[in-house]
Amino acid sequence: MPHGVWQQACRLTSPLWPGENGGRRIALQTFGLPPIMKPAAWCPIVMAAAVWLQLAGQCRVVRAEGDWEITPQSEEALAHGLQWLARNQGAQGNWESNDVGLVGMGALAFMAAGHLPGRGRYGDTVQRTLDYVIRNQQPSGLLNIAGTHRDMYNHGLATFVLGQAYGMTNDARIGGVLERALKRIAETQCDDGGWQYEAVRGPAGHDLSLAVMQAKALRSAVDSGLDVSPRVIHSAITGVRLHYSPSGCPRNASEETQKQHPGQFTYSRGGGNGTVAMAAAGVVCLQEFAQYDDWRIEKNMEVICEAIRGRDHPQKARSRSRSRALFDPYTLYYVGQALYQVGGTRWKEYYPLLRDGLIASQAHGGNSSRGGDARDDGMWHSGGHVGGRPGDLYMTAVACFVLAMPNRYLPILQEGHIDSLREQFQQKQ
Repeated sequence: MPHGVWQQACRLTSPLWPGENGGRRIALQTFGLPPIMKPAAWCPIVMAAAVWLQLAGQCRVVRAEGDWEITPQSEEALAHGLQWLARNQGAQGNWESNDVGLVGMGALAFMAAGHLPGRGRYGDTVQRTLDYVIRNQQPSGLLNIAGTHRDMYNHGLATFVLGQAYGMTNDARIGGVLERALKRIAETQCDDGGWQYEAVRGPAGHDLSLAVMQAKALRSAVDSGLDVSPRVIHSAITGVRLHYSPSGCPRNASEETQKQHPGQFTYSRGGGNGTVAMAAAGVVCLQEFAQYDDWRIEKNMEVICEAIRGRDHPQKARSRSRSRALFDPYTLYYVGQALYQVGGTRWKEYYPLLRDGLIASQAHGGNSSRGGDARDDGMWHSGGHVGGRPGDLYMTAVACFVLAMPNRYLPILQEGHIDSLREQFQQKQ
């Protein structure tokens, strides 16, 4: 199947119109296919339909909800970002990093832009990356070869990426690695529904960031048709909710009382470190497990949108270095997804601010009018805790992922509101 036809098929699964409550209906319904069908099952059918429609001259490609999502400038920035990633990958496919989670983010950037392993312009690049992740899985199923304090960070992120890759390719080799990785997540879940940094089971998880990382991996597997225990998912959602901290009333106040006050998700359960990243991460977790009507989502979206408005304010923008995006890569990764998953007017109002901030902060090396090193052309400089080449990989991969989101190639971006997921989890608990 030519790569262009694959892209056409994927675009046919993009939303054709907004659904209720900001959700998204998918074009699979045009072909009479139930939305709950897994990507591995419907991709061949959609591709065949795309070919037929194209030959019949009736194929209307839908890439985004409107021109406000994708602009010529954002397409150019994405193309340059992918070129930088491909140029700097290295023979082993790992961008000089032994953190398989960060390496996996490199693959996610290309897949989000419609590039699959072994196919098309960047097929070899994606394949090398996935091969690196796969061959470094431990006998226990763990996806980490760095220090043990990075066990579940790397494992959760790498498992999420493999889930997306499996959903797009139905590759049996990826499926086997993914099943072992999911088993490891279930085995190491703590009694309170969270996870620790090391891949060991204990009475209590460490923080929200770890819980959300594993929750996203579980949802990615659900999208790909793999079996995930509803008990594990229910316990994870319960644990995430315990990280919500109200402002202006006690944490143990009734929900009705908490609804009357502002609040947000925090790093620790005692209310410590209430960052924008944690607010967004909590929203993403609840949205992806069909908890669409949870009142905590709106509280945290207020925090997220206020942060975007503040950072995009002209005075703040002037004080921020031109080479820095609105957020560090970790925060940007979750903020972009939170806006997308909630959708509606928030996505339409605030996504362009993220997008344009990324366009403005991309490095343009070799351009004498803008300065910079030619070797940096197309990358984004990391503003987070990860430095060096791995940090450049992290920021550039996340930036490309966010710019590519409107294409909706990834399974996780095609689902929209699927109430049957919530019913499925509730029935099996």
